[in-house]
Amino acid sequence: MKKQRETHRPFVLVAVILAMFMAAVEATIVATAVPGIVADLGGFSLFSWVFSAYLLMQVIMIPIYGKLSDLFGRKLIFSIGIFIFLIGSLLCGFASTMELLIVYRFIQGLGAGAVQPIATTIVGDMYTKEERAKIQGYLASVWGISAILGPVLGAVFIKYLHWAWIFWINIPFGVLAMLGVIFFLNESIEKRKRYIDYPGALLLLIGVSSLMLILIQGGVRWAWNSGPIILLVLTSLFSFVLFILQESRAKEPMMTLSLWKQKGLRYANIASFTSGAMLLAISSFLPTYVQGVLNQSPLIAGLTLTAISIGWPVSSTIAGKLMLKIGFRMTAVIGGTALLVGSICYLMLPIILHPVWAGMASFFIGVGMGFATTTFVVSIQTTVSWNVRGEATAMNMFMRSLGGAVGVAFLGGLLNSRLQQYLSQFERELSFAPTLDAVNSLLETGQDRTLPSIELEILQAALSSGLGAVFLGICFFAILSFILVLLLPKDNLKQNRDN
Repeated sequence: MKKQRETHRPFVLVAVILAMFMAAVEATIVATAVPGIVADLGGFSLFSWVFSAYLLMQVIMIPIYGKLSDLFGRKLIFSIGIFIFLIGSLLCGFASTMELLIVYRFIQGLGAGAVQPIATTIVGDMYTKEERAKIQGYLASVWGISAILGPVLGAVFIKYLHWAWIFWINIPFGVLAMLGVIFFLNESIEKRKRYIDYPGALLLLIGVSSLMLILIQGGVRWAWNSGPIILLVLTSLFSFVLFILQESRAKEPMMTLSLWKQKGLRYANIASFTSGAMLLAISSFLPTYVQGVLNQSPLIAGLTLTAISIGWPVSSTIAGKLMLKIGFRMTAVIGGTALLVGSICYLMLPIILHPVWAGMASFFIGVGMGFATTTFVVSIQTTVSWNVRGEATAMNMFMRSLGGAVGVAFLGGLLNSRLQQYLSQFERELSFAPTLDAVNSLLETGQDRTLPSIELEILQAALSSGLGAVFLGICFFAILSFILVLLLPKDNLKQNRDN
């Protein structure tokens, strides 16, 4: 009988960190560079889809990859996901139109769903629950490093090279991460017939896709009471109902509904949804506000976003130690409070109008995410067994990503609607058609000097009005997150130690 090789934990951990770094750099670079991409390729009306296309496929694939990793092992599924992600990254760099970029972002998201949840699950497999809290803090610190490098690299690539490099930089990190896991991670997989819930995956794809189309195009391209919107609403509701029925009877369901019966897991997942909506909305729209309204450079815009990832690893490391002393719920409450403070600071940004204030707001959001997300992941992994740990971890990541996708879609649609309404009021004062693509001129370096001052002021006021509504939506999600963490069960850690 062939002897099973041992897993080399340090090497696998390095591979996992590289994968997490790749995903983190992707977030900070793309969010900072998208205004420049829009200025180059045009199509501000498609702005939200650059994020939503990626998030949609990531959301759909997270629970699928989580389930597949429980069935076929972490190594195989993790490697396949990274490979697809790298293919998408390569293609994104060659995009010549905004439409092609969105298609390639779909491919990138198709693989991205495997990166963070399976990387986190691998850590959960290799380390004990006492070790996990500390290791999760180490993983969170990756976001701090990437947050510093991401905006700087993004600004350098846009100024001296080409925005394509914001996607191509993923390739070396992805290759090294794959090799590290393939050669140093060893796991025993039970040999039995596998059943994959393809109908469930298809129904979820249809339901979420329809919902995102409603949120992005409703009130902009289609009236809320129009035929396409009504059809999409019915399609989305019908798909979700069929999905629940399918999961309740499937032999190997993509999402085990019984897991939702656990109170701690249920509220942690819903809170991950609302906090994910906040995080992705901030990452998507804050750089545009700083560049288009505050007239700052892409680097400054990136640094205001960087503050999220500075606060995140610090608070995550503290949370890893604190939850062992005061429990999961109180640690999460600290995070919920910080999210609320940060969102209120964003609401005041149109009044204070300074990038330092935006950075301070982002720092509080990072502190909140560090306390909350670390607590959610460790508590969930502690309460479930190995055979559903990948699915349970992926489910939490799925809810956070679904929240991000829904949040960006909803607030992006709100932004487009508010912009369109505002610009239509000044149609006579503008020398160009008052369309959403007119905002492209605010995002082009140096272009603002060629615009008449009155038109520049109108465009900036329109963008400020639209993004003000976005900040209000972010505050709403923060309030919901705070309420949800208050509903988490008390003394959860003590209960787990007794089990």
